[in-house]
Amino acid sequence: MDNIDAKNLLIKYREGACTPEEITLIESWYLNDKEEDIAITIAELDEAKDHIWATLPVHDSLKAKQVRLWLGLPRRYIRIAAAAIIVLSASVGLYFSKQKTNKEDVVAAVNNNIVPGGKKALLTLANGQSIVLGDARNGKLADQANSSVFKTANGELVYNAENRQEASVVYNLLTIPRGGYYILTLADGTKVWLNAESSLKYPTSFIGSERVVELVGEGYFEVAKRKDQPFKVVTSQQTVEVLGTHFNVNAYADEKVTATTLLEGSVKVSLSSRAKLNELNTAILKPHQQAVLKNGNIVISPVNAEEAVAWVNNNFNFNKEDLGSIMRKISRWYDVEVVCPDDLEQMEFIGTVSRTKNIKDVINIIEQTNAVHLKVEGRRITVMH
Repeated sequence: MDNIDAKNLLIKYREGACTPEEITLIESWYLNDKEEDIAITIAELDEAKDHIWATLPVHDSLKAKQVRLWLGLPRRYIRIAAAAIIVLSASVGLYFSKQKTNKEDVVAAVNNNIVPGGKKALLTLANGQSIVLGDARNGKLADQANSSVFKTANGELVYNAENRQEASVVYNLLTIPRGGYYILTLADGTKVWLNAESSLKYPTSFIGSERVVELVGEGYFEVAKRKDQPFKVVTSQQTVEVLGTHFNVNAYADEKVTATTLLEGSVKVSLSSRAKLNELNTAILKPHQQAVLKNGNIVISPVNAEEAVAWVNNNFNFNKEDLGSIMRKISRWYDVEVVCPDDLEQMEFIGTVSRTKNIKDVINIIEQTNAVHLKVEGRRITVMH
């Protein structure tokens, strides 16, 4: 096959016009090591590469940043690269010609551009009725016992206490899916931020000597002060009791510890089990302290409390945080599956990134350490050496 025939054949391959026999011929050629088969010049190689680059649907400012790295390559690699470029050109051209009707899908596929979470929640009323809050209208959603529940214009859930003198207490359940968060104001004025993959069970109004809610996952609480009616947050392993304060509880089932962090005021943390309470399983926290429940004991340590509630301000803050914990946060917030080998989970990272960023920005920060590589395939992320 002479040079003219070969180049014409490569053009057909680039345009997707080759027969199966011609495709086999080309693919066997570029894997052949003979130097004399076809003379491919640097100019022709650049022309083929530029053809692909012009096809990609990226902004001109990005195209201006491309760097040519062809000089110094052995000729056998230039030949292979040229053929590979033409193969890629045909594939890219075919792919984008089929995807013109949905440009957003194209961009997402090219950039692994998984978008961050947002306000998503399912409200289950005491009567069993379920309301998808993202689809619900603004305004009053229901009247229940001694309160009414509203969805505000900025997408929050608010309970207004009303003097109906009803003795019965009914409970609602607010469930946050993976890739979501929500803000809730209870009937007593307590404000709650719920993180992804979390839920809160609470009464529609607070009657009696105490205010009790049940948390799964993570929540940040700004508790309305009532000296005669303490507020309790119950998780599967502990109870946090306060009168009026700001604190965060991280009680995900897949985390190794349950952590309670105090920003202001005072809280008492105790085990939820029936074990006899003592100095090892009860604790009084002061501001900027954290109680960690592990192996049945509570350990208190000083912390930067703002870091613990960075998620409330839509930030990830990793301060010597192990990779396993980081990837679980990413998994919940972006609703992706994460595979992380055990030997990499204990690696520690430091960094801050907005939770409003697409997932590729978070991945870039982690990969800039050159410690690990994150492979993204659809909604699956694999951590690799």
